[in-house]
Amino acid sequence: MRILRIKPAYLTLLLGLFLTTKGTAQTGSVTVSQDPKFEELLAEKRKINSSITVNDRYKLQIFYGANDKARKALQDFKRDFKELDGTIVFESPTYKVWVGSFSSRIEAERQLTEVRKKYPNALLVKPNK
Repeated sequence: MRILRIKPAYLTLLLGLFLTTKGTAQTGSVTVSQDPKFEELLAEKRKINSSITVNDRYKLQIFYGANDKARKALQDFKRDFKELDGTIVFESPTYKVWVGSFSSRIEAERQLTEVRKKYPNALLVKPNK
């Protein structure tokens, strides 16, 4: 009986030694090559995002709802108000159409009265606040 107890202990010891000596780390290097046009595209995307991102300027929200309806609302708005830029912002679970970029509240409210003639549910938002 005593021999049976010793054999599992030796087996466990040998298995433990084998696993610790076999588990050495590998060293290597990775070389990443990317197309220079990717960097150009990324730079352009950063420029666009910085102009669209939420900032301290006033905007008019003309629509919120489903994605396809938001796209249609933005298209219609751009047809009616060519001088104002617009974007679609996703805030779960709805899409919002924000237009304009006004530095003062008075300027935004003046434009809001014009926009409400066509979009009666339009409202003034200051995204950063």
